[in-house]
Amino acid sequence: MTETAPRPTLEAVAARAGVSRATVSRVVNGGDGVREPLVQRVRRAVEELGYVPNQAARSLVTKRHDAVAVVIAEPETRVFADPFFGLQLRGISKELTTHDNQLVLLLTEGRDDHARVARYLAGGHVDGALVFSLHLDDPLPGLIQDAGVPTVFGGRPGWNDGSRSAVYVDCDNRDGARTAVRHLAGLGRRRIAHITGALDQTSGVDRLDGYRDVMGDADAGLVVESDFTAAGGERAMRDLLDRRPDVDAVFAANDLAASGALRVLRERGRRVPEDVAVIGFDDMLPVAEHTDPPLTTVRQDIEGMGRLMARLLLRGLNPREHGKPAADGEPSCVVLPTTLVRRASA
Repeated sequence: MTETAPRPTLEAVAARAGVSRATVSRVVNGGDGVREPLVQRVRRAVEELGYVPNQAARSLVTKRHDAVAVVIAEPETRVFADPFFGLQLRGISKELTTHDNQLVLLLTEGRDDHARVARYLAGGHVDGALVFSLHLDDPLPGLIQDAGVPTVFGGRPGWNDGSRSAVYVDCDNRDGARTAVRHLAGLGRRRIAHITGALDQTSGVDRLDGYRDVMGDADAGLVVESDFTAAGGERAMRDLLDRRPDVDAVFAANDLAASGALRVLRERGRRVPEDVAVIGFDDMLPVAEHTDPPLTTVRQDIEGMGRLMARLLLRGLNPREHGKPAADGEPSCVVLPTTLVRRASA
């Protein structure tokens, strides 16, 4: 049996670099007070020896785990079926990897999982949490706050009672919806329907509000509640055509719902966009560019929002390393603009 070579130690790195063990420890753990030439000597010795810090020992010194929990308040079947979550996770992962942090993914299959997630976060396994796809009555934010874990939310949280503050990253859902509906109206469409998203989430509510901002007191029968899924979009489109066969345009709350609506329109013999124009929301390229016809949609930078969530969290955890936080000492909330991407469906 081949013996495994012993792992290089701090002492070995110090001897190679010609510095003290304490100097190596400060450089490896991101401390201050080491002149740049010495920092470069230590880093060169680390690379030459293949030194890997002992994470447990490092955590005792730095009080950091270099790990961030990503909590998605959705079941596994939803997360892995919806490209939105993959895009956001990709952005988060890129940012964490850049700063040598690990991503720990936590999903909630049901309300019984919330206490489990809260216990894990309170157990000191991670430095902070990124939480998204919250529902309006979700207890997770309160549980996470009680756990005392620094948190950044994806999407505007639903509470407005002033009981707790939140740092979040979102897009301007309401204005994006207004842009979509105004575009449909500008095409001369007069019976513009809305297939909503889940109305227990702020994004669904905001997009419905944006639709109503433009349509005013439109026939209530032109609004059909759905759930941000392709199957939900199909059900809503069938219901809409049964109730209002004269509909000439549809704004769907996301691209998946729009793709389901397009399938039903094709089944019913409706031409898109000649008979019914369709607009989605998100601009998820695996969906929007492969519908028939390609989907006009409202673009939000999903991957960029994930990166920004991670950046805000890391900045709050270590402002010296990641740039100054907001003037009040906390990372600030960010609401990003949206743009209309025109393709063949409208």
